[in-house]
Amino acid sequence: MFSPKKSNAKDKGAVTEFIIEAPQLGREKTIWVYLPHNYDEKERFPVIYMHDGQNVFDHAESLKREWHLEEKLNDLHSEAIIVGIEHGGDKHRIDEMTPYPNDTHGGGHADDYLDFIINTLKPYVDENFKTLTNKENTTIFGSSVGGLISFYALLKHPEVFGNAGVFSPSFWFSDDIYRLIERVEKIDGRVYFMAGDHESQAMIPDLEKMEELVMGRVDDPKQIHKKIVHNGHHNEKLWRTQFKDAYLWLLGD
Repeated sequence: MFSPKKSNAKDKGAVTEFIIEAPQLGREKTIWVYLPHNYDEKERFPVIYMHDGQNVFDHAESLKREWHLEEKLNDLHSEAIIVGIEHGGDKHRIDEMTPYPNDTHGGGHADDYLDFIINTLKPYVDENFKTLTNKENTTIFGSSVGGLISFYALLKHPEVFGNAGVFSPSFWFSDDIYRLIERVEKIDGRVYFMAGDHESQAMIPDLEKMEELVMGRVDDPKQIHKKIVHNGHHNEKLWRTQFKDAYLWLLGD
């Protein structure tokens, strides 16, 4: 198993990284893994799989595009393993994270990307790190098209993902996402919806439309949380400032 790089600072986790083949996508992926401060002290930890890993873990080309997640997790004294998945760059990101094609933007190969996560990456992570492998302790999390695919993953693979962090979801990309949920009879998982009120004209109406559909398919309305951020724009600043609240809700009792 991997071991975290030791830090001189008390109560701070560490980030390790590796490269893994993604045969479903025809390329390699760099993966960043945050191991909590008490990784050596406990047997198993919940896991959050996050898209756009290079932005999440301070490897963005611009400081404005970073979530600074390691610092936030340390401040929270996080007791979760966070897996950041490298996005496919300008050429592949839209293709990987959208479940249905768009006439203008293309895309539509999210099933291949999720196949990679479920059948290649997760087994490797579960074998090499001290994870809690059940769905209740497995969360998928992202923003924009990453929010879209996180929600889609919860609907399509409820046996794998028990929780989803859905920031600024691109529900506009295809109406097929609404047709999908209309075919879903019941949602067992938990969903944290978040969007800013200055993202786009469609963002809040689309989110509220989806929320209504979701609420009709859960046994307990407490499975769903929605937060609208005043003056929030569609960017990393919004997402990094809202991560703490989402993390605490998703990993709470």
